[in-house]
Amino acid sequence: MADIQSEIRPSRLRRAWDSDLAWSFRHAPVAVVSAVVVLILIAGALLAPLIAPHDPFNPATLNLMNGFTPPGQANQFTGDLFLLGTDDQGRDVFSTILYGMRISLFVGFSAVLLAMVLGVILGLLAGYVGGWTETIIMRVADVQLTFPAILVAMLIFGIAKGITPPEYRDQMAIWVLILAIGLSDWVQFARVVRGATLVEKNKEYVQAARLIGRSPFAIMLRHILPNVLNPVLVIATISLALAIIAEATLSFLGVGAPPTKPSLGTLIRIGQEFMFSGEWWILFFPAATLLALALSINLLGDWLRDALNPRLR
Repeated sequence: MADIQSEIRPSRLRRAWDSDLAWSFRHAPVAVVSAVVVLILIAGALLAPLIAPHDPFNPATLNLMNGFTPPGQANQFTGDLFLLGTDDQGRDVFSTILYGMRISLFVGFSAVLLAMVLGVILGLLAGYVGGWTETIIMRVADVQLTFPAILVAMLIFGIAKGITPPEYRDQMAIWVLILAIGLSDWVQFARVVRGATLVEKNKEYVQAARLIGRSPFAIMLRHILPNVLNPVLVIATISLALAIIAEATLSFLGVGAPPTKPSLGTLIRIGQEFMFSGEWWILFFPAATLLALALSINLLGDWLRDALNPRLR
């Protein structure tokens, strides 16, 4: 009998495949291509130690004679061939991109996670508690919105780095960068969650939870939060691309990832120094990788926003 019921009941994988979200994804060619590009880039970053031909940050493996080797050409002194060429220090550009993406993706995901957690908590408190709590949180959000996010991130980065002991600054630079970007992006999460919470807290299921004696914390966590996650996921997807671009911007300006752990932004900053001397590939390939990554994530976010919008179904 159990075997018959298991055959009749569809598996979780089958139910997921037949869901509206999966159907929408399969019928959106732009989303499929974007997802493939993102998966390839993330896989390349995660498997960099296995895929990269060289370890670009190990001085013992570098040969200055390989410097400025054009893409796909053998070096005239050593005879070594590099797929995307080398930079001024003889580092393989393909390898530096793979390792640089690891830093950019780590900073992007961590910063968005920090901004999402902080924004969701403050948005729930502002929408459910109301009163002075809502006033203080939303006025702080309004003040922060008057400044460009990149300037807020630079300010937070400068303050955090200033209070860090000099001997730990390079070690803590990545974490300070995550803190700066995360604290500059929480506002949009808080505003959306606050608006959704104001709608949800007046519905019958919340009133019923109050009547049976559930605590405000339990109501916010167990009842309201699951019903406001859809817009949060959309914002998180789009914010990931913005966080990666913000990290690249800060690193390009010299206030982001340290030279010992260069990200895509650091590689672009290094490449622009040689742009007008003919070594175009040092700038072009890291910039093209950053563009492909950010654009693909943005397109996925646009599809997710449309797919989760009930008015468009």
